Amino acid sequence: MISRFHSTGGRLAMVATALAFVTLIVPFAAMPFTAMPFAAMPAANRVSAQEPNKVSEFMRAKLVHSQKVLEGLATENFDQIAKNAQDLSLLSQAATWQVLQTAEYRDRSTEFRRSADALAEAAKKKNLEGAALAYVDVTMKCVNCHKYVRQVRMARAPAPLAEQLAPKVAGSPARAVRPVAVGD
Repeated sequence: MISRFHSTGGRLAMVATALAFVTLIVPFAAMPFTAMPFAAMPAANRVSAQEPNKVSEFMRAKLVHSQKVLEGLATENFDQIAKNAQDLSLLSQAATWQVLQTAEYRDRSTEFRRSADALAEAAKKKNLEGAALAYVDVTMKCVNCHKYVRQVRMARAPAPLAEQLAPKVAGSPARAVRPVAVGD
């Protein structure tokens, strides 16, 4: 009986740690997806029919579904988790999702979809620990993809704009670090 208690306590601690980690990361996912004005982006970096506010609204909807998954995890509402995980997966197939036309972006989208589907599946099985870990995976996919998109856009931006957008090093003269080109 003692080993069962420790096993359950260990899993609960793992879930609590995962949820705390995700709670700290989710606000960063709400940051703007684009790091430069839409008109200044090279055409290869955007889907021409999209307006920047449509992409922003779309990403906001993704964030709402993600927050509802977190709420479902906190309240053990498996139906809520499954529904919103499935909505996340479906969103990733929409045209508005396709903000870059690169092989790596397509691969990242596919991996996101797999993670969202694994989250929905864990919820359907009422596996709280599995759903919590899948949620962390989905969130990390979001964070890393947003980072990738920013890197690609900065690498392709005209030099003055890239320098303006590049992070400045604290205490150094106002000069930017040149971005490294990211291959397609």
